[in-house]
Amino acid sequence: MNKKQMNIIPGRTGAGPVFKKACVTSCQKILAQIRDAKAAMLDESCGALGVREQMLRLALNEAEALAWQTVFPHLIFPTLAAEKIQGVAAWNQHQRLLDERVPVFPFKN
Repeated sequence: MNKKQMNIIPGRTGAGPVFKKACVTSCQKILAQIRDAKAAMLDESCGALGVREQMLRLALNEAEALAWQTVFPHLIFPTLAAEKIQGVAAWNQHQRLLDERVPVFPFKN
């Protein structure tokens, strides 16, 4: 009997139940890590930056979507999320400056 034939187990195809359970457990851990990080970043950013919560949620969702396109989403997500939050804060600050700005040429009646 050659090596190839010895590794074949009749009636078993694909991954075994132990491997499947390990994969599911691993994915659940990654999902929990990202969920917890999102919640913490949202709580911290809402109060500190004075930005609308909906804008932060959208930014965090976008960061999560980008992170899931990588090999290690749980490692990449915090950095992407921080960059997105900084972008929202900068955009919000810019909008505040525009709102406070006095028109150079006021309209005359």
